Amino acid sequence: MRVSPRSTRLVLAVGDAVAIVLFAVIGLMSHDEGVTVGGLARNAVPILIVWFAAAPVLGTYRRPSLGTLLPAWAVSVIGGVLLRKLVFGRPADIGDLPVFLAVTLAVTLAFLLAWRGIAALTLKRQVPAPFS
Repeated sequence: MRVSPRSTRLVLAVGDAVAIVLFAVIGLMSHDEGVTVGGLARNAVPILIVWFAAAPVLGTYRRPSLGTLLPAWAVSVIGGVLLRKLVFGRPADIGDLPVFLAVTLAVTLAFLLAWRGIAALTLKRQVPAPFS
């Protein structure tokens, strides 16, 4: 079975978004905030906005690799956390910002790498067997 480049890009984009939303869901649950639309909007949407703005510029889906994923991740998480602070004023204490940023960087990277590892194993473009 051969996976088209367009399908691969779409699957990667959806999986990346799910990994980021999963980070927000786990964060909300671990802080006993409850998983709400408002909580997801506050915690995941700023990162997703920066992610999908940066991805085309960085070639994240045009040339999927660790070399395009890592810059997108770094720019998106840092930019998204700063956008969250600007729009929502959270974390309220500026001293908490570095801790929140470090945790967000670490956890989103782990989720994205896990997802991309699964994707690499399952979405490989395979050449059809010559006699099948």
